[in-house]
Amino acid sequence: MSKEMTLAGDDFSLCPKFAKTFSILGKKWNGMIIEVLLHEKTQRFKDLAGHVAKCSDRVLCERLKELEHEGIVERKTFPGESRIEYCLTDRGAELAPVMAAVHAWSDKWCEAELDQLQKIG
Repeated sequence: MSKEMTLAGDDFSLCPKFAKTFSILGKKWNGMIIEVLLHEKTQRFKDLAGHVAKCSDRVLCERLKELEHEGIVERKTFPGESRIEYCLTDRGAELAPVMAAVHAWSDKWCEAELDQLQKIG
């Protein structure tokens, strides 16, 4: 356990690294983008937008820039072509077990809520 996080009552504080991680992963659409790139490897913008369909192009562009800035996504350009592709860096690919854990948690705990939403919608 890090020095920044203790478990004794009033002494508890979140580790700044943990808080930073959640500021990245907790931002709307980032998890979805990472998940698509984990499974589809390399994607052009339009293909990625198709997988994350409810995200506007403007927001998707912003999120990709942020993830690129954090070293999680790499933007590949091709000289002489207008083609641009996105893929995970090694740093981003190391999120695979984290995403697998989120899947396991959601499989266990979110099914009832999804059933309710489907009945309503």
